[in-house]
Amino acid sequence: MYYKFSGFTQKLTGSAPTVAYNPQGLKPSIPAESPTMIFATPTKVVSEAGAVAEYMGTNKVPDLQRFFQTSDGVPVHLKRGYPDKLLYRTTMALTVGGVVYCLVALYYAAQPKRG
Repeated sequence: MYYKFSGFTQKLTGSAPTVAYNPQGLKPSIPAESPTMIFATPTKVVSEAGAVAEYMGTNKVPDLQRFFQTSDGVPVHLKRGYPDKLLYRTTMALTVGGVVYCLVALYYAAQPKRG
């Protein structure tokens, strides 16, 4: 059985399959024209006075792809130099510290109570 939400009773009610798949009479349709491209469009509308359009910026993805895909023997997570090394080493230190802390806590939890 198929169900649809009734706006009047605020409950689910039985319905036909076509109504359940297309609620409130909405039918899938093909748009009349393709949507406009959103990349490299001006952020401000050019007025009739001939104002210069401001763009959001250049596309940096190809440059970053070239930078990260070079085969220079450096792992991809360390390609940007010192800041990446600092983040990596901090993460590893916190991970090792957390493991040691958990092992010490398990050791203390495994000791029998005195008293």
